[in-house]
Amino acid sequence: MPLHRPNGLARAAVRLRPAAFAGTFIALLMTVAVTAACGILLETGERARSEPTRYAAAPVVVAADQQVRLRVGRGDGAYETTARVPDRARLDAALLDRLAPLGRAVPDVVFPVRAAAGPGAPGGPDTEAGGWGATAFTGAALREGRAPQAAGEVVLGTAGAGALGARGERIALETPAGPREFRVVGRADGPGVWFSDAEARALSGHPDALDAVVLLGPGDPEALADRARAALDGRARVLTGAARAVDPQLDGAKQLLSGIGGSFGGTATLVAVFTAAATVALSVGQRSREFALLRALGATPRQIRRTIATEALLVAPAAGALGCIPGTALAAWWFGQLKQKGAIPAGVDLAVSWIPLASAVALGLVTALVAGWAAARRPARIRPGQALAAAAVERLRPGWIRTPLGLAALAGGTACAGLAATGSGDDAANAALGVVMLFMLAVALLGPLIARACTAVLGLPLRAGGASGSLAAANSRTHARRLASAITPIVLATAFSSTLLFLHTSEERAVRQQQEAGLLADHVVPDPGAAAVDPAAADPAAADPAALGAGAGVPVTRTAVLAEVGTGGDRRLESATAQGVPSGAGLAAVQDLGVREGSLARLRPGTVALDRTLADAARAGVGDRIALRLPDGTPAAPEVVAVYTRGLGLGQVTLPATDLAGRTTAGRPTELLLRGPVPAAAAGAAIPAAQWTARQSQDRELNAWANTAMAAVLGGFAAVAAANTLVMTVLDRRRELRMLRLVGSTRRQVLRMLRWEALLIGGAGTALGTAIALATLFPLAKAVTGAPPHIPPLLYASLAAAVLGLGLAATLIPGRWALRTTARP
Repeated sequence: MPLHRPNGLARAAVRLRPAAFAGTFIALLMTVAVTAACGILLETGERARSEPTRYAAAPVVVAADQQVRLRVGRGDGAYETTARVPDRARLDAALLDRLAPLGRAVPDVVFPVRAAAGPGAPGGPDTEAGGWGATAFTGAALREGRAPQAAGEVVLGTAGAGALGARGERIALETPAGPREFRVVGRADGPGVWFSDAEARALSGHPDALDAVVLLGPGDPEALADRARAALDGRARVLTGAARAVDPQLDGAKQLLSGIGGSFGGTATLVAVFTAAATVALSVGQRSREFALLRALGATPRQIRRTIATEALLVAPAAGALGCIPGTALAAWWFGQLKQKGAIPAGVDLAVSWIPLASAVALGLVTALVAGWAAARRPARIRPGQALAAAAVERLRPGWIRTPLGLAALAGGTACAGLAATGSGDDAANAALGVVMLFMLAVALLGPLIARACTAVLGLPLRAGGASGSLAAANSRTHARRLASAITPIVLATAFSSTLLFLHTSEERAVRQQQEAGLLADHVVPDPGAAAVDPAAADPAAADPAALGAGAGVPVTRTAVLAEVGTGGDRRLESATAQGVPSGAGLAAVQDLGVREGSLARLRPGTVALDRTLADAARAGVGDRIALRLPDGTPAAPEVVAVYTRGLGLGQVTLPATDLAGRTTAGRPTELLLRGPVPAAAAGAAIPAAQWTARQSQDRELNAWANTAMAAVLGGFAAVAAANTLVMTVLDRRRELRMLRLVGSTRRQVLRMLRWEALLIGGAGTALGTAIALATLFPLAKAVTGAPPHIPPLLYASLAAAVLGLGLAATLIPGRWALRTTARP
């Protein structure tokens, strides 16, 4: 095909300059892979469904909405924000009367029971229990005996709970309503424990609320559902089809997947696009002499632009198609790890469709076209007579589009850093997130200017390092744009990865310090119901802390609540860890919450104590009321009686246990804090306080893994991009290296020069990325932990060493190859 045609020029360029196009291909492939992986996770979160299990044979299920909804704003600007209920929302039992005329309405309650602990013997594992009426849709049937009809009667399943006792025997069970004794009147198929419907509601701990109501009326289920919706008038959700799964874990999994695919995916895509665009621009810039020659021979600006666009069309679709393969594999690995760690229900599968894959390929193509067009503007519009002279040296004048935008991003990042440094709570955290995004954008736009400044600063010690160091400093100063292409991905990776990693280390250290300083108990019984200790009788210190003696303790119910934070149009619901205690006076003997204002002695029903960060976010102080949603979504507005500083490690909200009664599924204390000698009955269940602290750290493993995984994905992408750029740069310098050899430089001097340049690039990228991370971490850590960020020296040294090692390897390996192919002087 004749070379004067744009597609002929493009094909010739791809064939004759494979190194430059291989680098572009790799950058676009990685961009598509990261974008496709995040898109697949986002789509999976949106489409996640779970097959009904308990309600598989129920045509219509009426259940409470598991989302708490908050209306924000007024008028046309009003919108609704939602948050998942921490435990489980339940129906008002009075709604049963509205549903009864529609057909057979079966009330359903599900709660855990276990064999009661005996002297010196722990209790058994939790078993699901409910009312016998539920067997109408669960399929369980009697094998022997009869159904429970009166209080004190129970039917045991043949699996699991069937080992509790034989027919006619009496067994003791721990229930949310306390320990009870029952007579076994029958056996049924499958696992489980059944009581009469009335007693099941009483034992569930929430006798006036139901988990669900199953409608078994005749006719079409959808028609029955429509009649139920009309009867309830929006007071509950009426579910049919796949929605009958009613899986609280599913909502959490959908939020997690949407957060990874949306929030992290947006940031990762932005970094990937900037990096790929820089690589495409570098590839075009490396051929400035070729474009200058074409202009001198009479090529028009339109032909130059069409040539570069054709090159993008030749490379980008192939890179995108191949990028979908590692992108799908990355999404599958990520999804599998989350599922293995229990963050995603077993019935949810990865959804892979053409939408995220096609979107990722299109994004790669658009990135290549836009970056190529921007890089081609100068060689295309320059006069033919000046083209060769202009291509001989690198342009020093800043770009009139990139530079103002970069300066604006730098000014915005500086302003956000000031707001974050002087703010508190969520305001500081929100401003800090803007810092990292704006500074990364500024680095991408102001790359040549930043590279020239770094060369001016770091070049001074290089000039003192002999001939090789002076050559490295001169080369870096002269080719600032080439240097910027390599520095930019290192800065982006270091800034974002450091922010994720060191925010977690800061939070982990603060939690551990608060737990070690605030937990005064000597031992903890993680599950009092499993030990022969009655939490209800274990709080003699509730009235007088001095009464706490050997064998005494304070029962604590650990759960979570939703708090309404922010003001005006910024209001939202935020999840907060919570603990329910019998009294503030008793708690003070086993916990030191670090009370800053008010007093825990005033804690009684209708009041609450808050952690400092949550109080600041909610704009609430002692004497104010804070809007809460209890674990089952019930609204509450308790008065704040104390503000403390150790909530991150011990609980952000402290409530009277009576206010949580009937609001949790377990319905009983989750821990027993012991001071002094361990009673004989709890000797096998109590663990030292230090071991309890270590166990809490393991429970936060998923969050730590998620942060590390995100840092690894983005850091790995940027590492490949940086190495790719360095390899492209070194291979393009073969003529320069040949000239150095011709003028008398030895092979060792040239390699030493390349080594100094690699160290300059790695050092500058690490320093800039660290500065951006610190500007983000200080206000963010202050908002989350109330303390400066914690940066483990060994972890940071490993990160910096990896960056420098990558730069050296990506420079010296192709440099040695280039020198081997260079003729001797």
